[in-house]
This record gives sequence, C-alpha cells and structure tokens, in this order.
Amino acid sequence: MTRKTVLITGASRGIGKAIALRFAQEGYEVIITCAHREQELFQTQQEIKALHAGCMACLCDAGDFGACEKLFEQIHTRCGGLDVLVNNAGVSYVGLLQDMSLADWENILHNNLTSVFNCCKLAIPPMLKAGQGRIINISSVWGNVGASCETAYSASKGGVNAFTRALARELAPSNIPVNAIACGAIDTEMNRWLSEDELRSLKDEIPAGRLGRPGEVADLVFRLSQESTYLTGQVISLDGGWT
Repeated sequence: MTRKTVLITGASRGIGKAIALRFAQEGYEVIITCAHREQELFQTQQEIKALHAGCMACLCDAGDFGACEKLFEQIHTRCGGLDVLVNNAGVSYVGLLQDMSLADWENILHNNLTSVFNCCKLAIPPMLKAGQGRIINISSVWGNVGASCETAYSASKGGVNAFTRALARELAPSNIPVNAIACGAIDTEMNRWLSEDELRSLKDEIPAGRLGRPGEVADLVFRLSQESTYLTGQVISLDGGWT
C-alpha cells in the first residue's frame, strides 16, 4: 500500500512536534517545517526516523507564499501530494493593544492566519485531483471568546475558526473535511513566561485542574484525520472545560 503523507507546519517543538511524532507512529510519511529553529527541527526529524517513518524537514516561513510554493514543489516531487495538512505554525503576543506596533500586528497575522491561507491554497488542488484529503487547523479558545492583552492573537485565531468553517463548506462536496482544534492552555514553551503563582492561578481556573499535554492535542488531530468525512466545519475545543 502507498504510504500516506502528512504536512505539519511549526513542527520543531511543542504541539507541532507531538503531532509529527504521532503520525510517524502510524506509519505516515511526515513532512515538517518551521521558520527559524533549524536545530530543533532536524532533531525532530531524527526522532521521527527513529520510529522508522520517512521524514522531510524544511525551513519554511509558512506565512511567505513564495516559500510555501517551493515547499509544495518539493512535496509534489517526493510524494505527489498530501493526505493530511495540519496548519500549526503560529506565534503569540501578550500586551496592550495600544502598545502594539503595526509590525507586531502584521507579524501575528502573517504567522497565524496568512500561513493557513498559503498552505490550504497550495494543498487543495492535488487533494481535489485525488478526490480526498484532510485539513486540520490548530486554533485557540481565544479565537472563540477573546483574551485581554491578546487582542491580535485572538483576532488571528478567530480568523482561523471562520476560515475553517467557510472552507469546509467549499470542500465538503469534494470529500475533503476541514476542521479546527481550539486549544486551551497547553503545556508548551508558549506558556513558560508565566510565573509559578500565575501558573497556579491558571490551573485553578481550569475545571480539569491542569494544563493540557501536547500529546493530547496530537491524539485528537490523528483521530480527526481518520473520522468520517461527514465531520467537517467544526471548531472543537480542547481545554479541560475552561471556556
């Protein structure tokens, strides 16, 4: 049987790395990217190969359409197309909107929303030709409810959620489901800036009493990639009952 192929953006660490390892465990050909953390990206590649899965690792700014075009040319040459696209690349910004520069705003949209557009636009044509495919976007609960001092981040993730629902309607007739996972507080480097007291207070707010684990996100992503194509256009919260 032909090995299935998955692309995960932002896969050098955290949630993206966990997703990549999960698909590798299932025998997928895994393509991973990140924009800057080359050493960590290639460390992830070695961990994937240790699971006896094929892996292509590429430095690629997913918010740069030209860079994505080159990436997808490599994917076409190596694999022909994708079975699963996981849009995980993203950055955060914590601070008052009035203190945020235009460059900061544009960087958030570039990494969190334009990256999703770029990869979907390039992944869809070969998926249509194959008559199948899956698109899963990693979003945030702040895209549902908004967060003080994370206005731009919330706006970008709200955009991902709306993008997911709209694209799902476009692609449902073509047997390509599009879903998103709205993550709550996940134990990754993105939350390491919190003090011990702040982290304790955060856990107290979460009914589950803890942060989520990257592996839990990865398990849900994989399950979504296997679900019926009738499950589409959903933004599924994974937040321990927080929101």
